[in-house]
Amino acid sequence: MDRGMVGSTSRGRLQVEVRHHGASAVVTPAGELDHHTADLLREPLEQCVEEGRVRLVVDCSRLEFCDSTGLNVLLGARLKAEAKGGGVHLAGMLPVVARVFEITGADAVFTVHESLDAALAE
Repeated sequence: MDRGMVGSTSRGRLQVEVRHHGASAVVTPAGELDHHTADLLREPLEQCVEEGRVRLVVDCSRLEFCDSTGLNVLLGARLKAEAKGGGVHLAGMLPVVARVFEITGADAVFTVHESLDAALAE
């Protein structure tokens, strides 16, 4: 099983790490996901899909804030992954981030897991 780190990038308030876990790409944003940092998450998500890794697991356990721009990045990744037969799984959301998904109804269009381990066990 490939569990190696394949990429990492950061810009001030957001750091994004990408690693492979079996057939999944695990993308871990840490910090604040907003208008100023959204491309730091969008680019690796799109790159994973382009490389054929269409089961995306976003480990949200270190994501402290997410605004509508960040939500749109995840929705866009979901559409691209689903178009290629995959999907986006969200794992370990902190309550402040989970609330954004609840308020907007976006939690109904994603597969949401309590933890990264639960997402990867599926």
